[in-house]
Amino acid sequence: MANQLTSNAEALRLFFTEDVYLVKDDSQNAFIEPVTIKADLVSDTPAIESIINEEVPSLPIAQEPKAVYQKEWNFESLGKNQKGILILVNDGTNKVSSPQGTELLRKLVKAIELTNNDFALVNYANYLDANFDDLNKVFSCQLLLSFGVSAKILGLAEQALHQMSTMGQTRMIFTTNLHDLDADQASKKLLWATLQQLK
Repeated sequence: MANQLTSNAEALRLFFTEDVYLVKDDSQNAFIEPVTIKADLVSDTPAIESIINEEVPSLPIAQEPKAVYQKEWNFESLGKNQKGILILVNDGTNKVSSPQGTELLRKLVKAIELTNNDFALVNYANYLDANFDDLNKVFSCQLLLSFGVSAKILGLAEQALHQMSTMGQTRMIFTTNLHDLDADQASKKLLWATLQQLK
């Protein structure tokens, strides 16, 4: 006859409707057989073996997205920028450039018939982490004349010096620092020829 002892609470509830008290008796224990996986069964079924041996991949911990803050720029500029022309200079010691460089800029601006009302002049040395998009948002550049600030520094593709290029609606001319340009006759001639296209 099979062992009729059970420890299943649901089965016991059907037979006993009154209170039952458990008294410890070492002479009788319910027969409990541990579950084991037979080695030959595992080797015959590769799917089970792969499930048993498969390591659970660790999932990456989700990072909280970092807020991107747009820096508010307050560029100090000379001129009124009525024609959307931005002139960038790069001089860490002077407001615009050396006396020679400032005089050269005055002559160039006069030669292409611009007045202080037409352009905004910004010394980039005061805003070294600003890029072209930052400047364009403030000055709405139709024309950029950059003296000593390369396209790469502004976050743009490299451009040839003293030549006109176009990005979107903005025409751009990149050249060397005003003070250095004043002493470089060959570069001045190239720049002069390009500026004639603006007339």
